Amino acid sequence: MILLKNILYQDSPADILIDDRRIARVSRTPLVPPPGTETVNCNGKAVIPSFVNLHTHASMILLRGIYEDLTLPDWLQNIWKTEAGLDREFIYWSTKAACLEMIRSGTGTFNDQYWFAPASREAALEMGLRPVISFVFLDSQNPDLARRQREACQRLWERSLEWEGDVTFAVSIHSMYTVCEENILWASRFAREHGLRIHLHLSETALENENSRRAHGLSPTEYLHRLGVWGPDVIAAHCLHLSDEDIRILGENRVNCVHNIHSNLKLASGYRFRYEELRDAGANICLGTDGAASGNDMDMLAHMKTAAIMQKAFRDNPRSMPLAELLDCATVNGARALGLDSGEIREGALADLTILNLQSSHFLSPAPVAANLIYAAGKQAVESVIVEGKWAMREGVIPSEAEILEGARRVISQIRI
Repeated sequence: MILLKNILYQDSPADILIDDRRIARVSRTPLVPPPGTETVNCNGKAVIPSFVNLHTHASMILLRGIYEDLTLPDWLQNIWKTEAGLDREFIYWSTKAACLEMIRSGTGTFNDQYWFAPASREAALEMGLRPVISFVFLDSQNPDLARRQREACQRLWERSLEWEGDVTFAVSIHSMYTVCEENILWASRFAREHGLRIHLHLSETALENENSRRAHGLSPTEYLHRLGVWGPDVIAAHCLHLSDEDIRILGENRVNCVHNIHSNLKLASGYRFRYEELRDAGANICLGTDGAASGNDMDMLAHMKTAAIMQKAFRDNPRSMPLAELLDCATVNGARALGLDSGEIREGALADLTILNLQSSHFLSPAPVAANLIYAAGKQAVESVIVEGKWAMREGVIPSEAEILEGARRVISQIRI
């Protein structure tokens, strides 16, 4: 057991007792630690739920910056050529490097979409994070490749039955323009037969929408709706170019829509994410960093600040995406999308916590901790991260960090530009 003593929670002191994987007590009055409890003096510190990064390509972190100043279609063509030369060892070490950055910015769970998924899972678990990894369908409309991917997905799912953890395996349909209709239907049926999440990209660019209307007479959202893909088990990244009808469909089906502001801005895909409309329609709005090859960092706090500022600016409304909702998008909404009892600090929830050091000039004002954290201090305030009751980082120390950096440097030679 761990007792966080006198820690600031929602701007008031509290004691938080962690028993095994869960939060056992949250008390505004001092708790007496049970025998054998590790008691941590948290004077001058605050606690928030650890972040849930709902859309990542974690291993792309070692591809950061290699293709700059390109449109998404050009960027993808270059990235896919480079990815063809990567192997399991590259994915293992690059995922570990990504985990370093996610931990240091307060993330405890990430929903990944990349190749060599078991290597990503192994690396993340060794780092103390909770990964959700997936088999990725991307067949480029090739019938032979489509068939082989169905067989490979079946094999990976069977292998995943031996894995432990609350959430470990999902099915990714890269996008409606990179996956044939037969595989979209097969993958969504397969996921639902086995109780798996479905993870895909949606309406990332205006061109994607134009091409879909030319090919199907429908928007990507409408096309996937016709195929019966949508439901509360679907995680749709980007969701940037949406009509009112698209929003109605996503809301009625309680789809989990992920805002990826830095990647969208940097690739000039767009910035008018229709947060209020999606929220009011019934969609669950979450945040994700995307891959560091496009968004360049894995820092959820940085993405939170930019997402909120952009909403306020393009709507000409400072009340848009208020602080409490912004924090929910990065925590409990993401946990809900994954079916996790997490993302909140309450008794019985999984103990996924980020501890903040308030001993800097950013926290001198009497403003709420969350305001000063998101809009001023950022990730430098993150001191410790706990995932399911275990320390992933404690007082700034992540075990084996030097070894991870060395391993990442070794595999960089695989990259061909």
